[in-house]
Amino acid sequence: MTKIRSFLIGDKPFYRRAFRIALPIVIQNAVTNFVSLLDNLMIGRLGTEQMTGVSIANQLVFVYNLLIFGVVSGIGIFTTQFFGAGDEKGVRHTFRVKVIASGFTAIVAGLLFFFFDDFLLRLFFTEDGSGVDLLLALQSGKEYLFVILFGLIPFALTQAYSGTLREGGESAVPMLAGVSAIAVNVSLNLILIFGYLGAPALGVTGAAIATVASRFVELLIVLVYTHAKAARWGFITGAYRRLFSVPGKLIGQLAVKSFPLIVNELLWSVGTSAVVRNYSTRGLSVVAALTITTTVANVFNSVNFGIGASVSIVAGQSLGADRLDDAQRDACRMIALATFSCLFVGGALAALAPFFPLIYNTEPAVRDLSTSLLLVAAACMPIGAFMQASYFTIRSGGKTLVTFLFDSVFVLAVSFPASYLLAAKTTLPIVRVYLIVTLLDLIKCIVGFILIKKRIWLHNIVSDQTAA
Repeated sequence: MTKIRSFLIGDKPFYRRAFRIALPIVIQNAVTNFVSLLDNLMIGRLGTEQMTGVSIANQLVFVYNLLIFGVVSGIGIFTTQFFGAGDEKGVRHTFRVKVIASGFTAIVAGLLFFFFDDFLLRLFFTEDGSGVDLLLALQSGKEYLFVILFGLIPFALTQAYSGTLREGGESAVPMLAGVSAIAVNVSLNLILIFGYLGAPALGVTGAAIATVASRFVELLIVLVYTHAKAARWGFITGAYRRLFSVPGKLIGQLAVKSFPLIVNELLWSVGTSAVVRNYSTRGLSVVAALTITTTVANVFNSVNFGIGASVSIVAGQSLGADRLDDAQRDACRMIALATFSCLFVGGALAALAPFFPLIYNTEPAVRDLSTSLLLVAAACMPIGAFMQASYFTIRSGGKTLVTFLFDSVFVLAVSFPASYLLAAKTTLPIVRVYLIVTLLDLIKCIVGFILIKKRIWLHNIVSDQTAA
C-alpha cells in the first residue's frame, strides 16, 4: 500500500516542480478558453446564425490548430529529451524542423480554406426547421474564415517558439504572451464587433480581425524574448543562419517518430469534427447547443490539458537523462494529479451548468439542451483527464505509433461510427447519444492504464543521436 501511495502521491519538491511547469500552461489555457467563451458570447449577441456559422468555421480552424500541434509536439518529443540530455545542438536542429514543417503546413491549410471554404462549411449544415437561417449562418462562417487565413502563419511560428520554450522548462513566457494576446483580442472584439469608440460595427469580420491581430502580438512577444535571451536559450543562435542544416540521421528519426503523431493529430481532429458533424444531423439548434457546451467546458478542461501536457515535459526530461524509474514514477503521479483535480473541477462545472446558457442570446430550447450537455461533460471530466494524461505519457517516450492507435484510430473506428449510428439511425435524445459516445473513452482509459503499467513507453530516444 505504501509503495502504491508513493507512486501516486509525490513529495513537496515534486509538486513544486510539477506546478512550476503546469500552472502557467493551465493559466494560459484557462484564460484563452475564457476569452473564447467571451468571443462566443459577443458573437452570440449578434444572433444564433452568426454564432453557429463562426462555430463551424472554427471547427475547420480546430483541425488546423491540432495539425500544427501534432507537427510541433511530435518533433518536441526529441526537443524535450535533448534538453534533458543537455544537447543544445539537438534542440537547435529540432527547432529548425519545427519552423519549416509548421510553416509549410500553414501554407497548405490556407490554400485549402481559401479555395474550398464553401464545400467544407456546408458539411456541417443541416436544416432542422428551428427557424435558424442556414444561408446567413453559412455566409457568417465564410466571412470569418477568410480573415482568419491571415493568422495561420503567425500561429504556426508561435507554436514552434512557445513549444520549444516549454520543452526547456519555460512555460511562464508563453503564458504571458498568450495573456497579452488575449487582452488585445478582447479589446478589439469589443471595438470591432459592435463598433465602439467610433469604429465601424463589423460583426463576425471584426471578431476575426481581432483574433488575427492577437496572433501577431503573441508571436512578437515570444520571438523578441527568445532572441533577446539568446545567452540562456542558445538554440536560437544561428538557428536561421543555416535553417535547412539538419543531420540526416535526425531527420530519419524525426520522420519515424513524428510522422505517426502528425497523422494522428490530423486524423483525430478530422474524426472529432466528423463526430460533431454526426451530431449536427439533428439540426442547427444542436450545433448551437454544442457550441455553448464545448466553449464553456473547455474553460474547465484547462486544468485537464495543462497537467496532461506537463506530463510529457516532466517525464520526457527524465527519459532524456536516462532516469527511467523516475520517469515512470513521475508520470503516475501526474496522471493521479490530473484525474483527482478534475473531480473537483467537474463538480464546479456541474454546479454552474444551469447558469452559463442563460447569458446567451439564443432560444430557450438551445439553453435547456446546453445545460444537459454541460452536466454530461462535467460528469465525464475525470475520464478525459486520465485519458489525456495517459496519452501524453505514452507519447513522451516516442511511442507515437501506439498513440496513433490509441487516439485517432479509436476516434475513427469507435467514436465516429457510434455517433453516426446513434444520431442518424436511432431516435435517442441527443443528450443520451452524447453521453454514450463520451463514455466510450473508458475503453481508452483501460488501454492506457495497461500500457503504462507494463512500462512499454519508457524509452530514451536521443541516447544514440549525435547532434551535428
